[in-house]
Amino acid sequence: MRNFFKNIKNTVKAKFSSVKAAVCRKIRNVRASVNAAAYRLAVRSSTMLATNRAENFVDSGIKILIAVVIGALLLGGLYALFGDTIMPTVTQKVQDMFNFKS
Repeated sequence: MRNFFKNIKNTVKAKFSSVKAAVCRKIRNVRASVNAAAYRLAVRSSTMLATNRAENFVDSGIKILIAVVIGALLLGGLYALFGDTIMPTVTQKVQDMFNFKS
């Protein structure tokens, strides 16, 4: 039984190596037969599709826009708060402090 399995293993190994060699030969033949310019074009286009150079431009723009909007809202809120609530109270307290008639 052991010899039977060894025989099957060796047969599969031999078949696989011959198939692998045949596939490698075919790939070399196809690569050699294809026009060099077409091969360079294929390589260049695949590398261009694989790159991600300008990926973060939109992300950075959106982050800057969000920061500007939030900053404007905070400044507007603080300006409204100081103009309506805090400054009249401070003005009244300062006038009361310097009111020497009482």
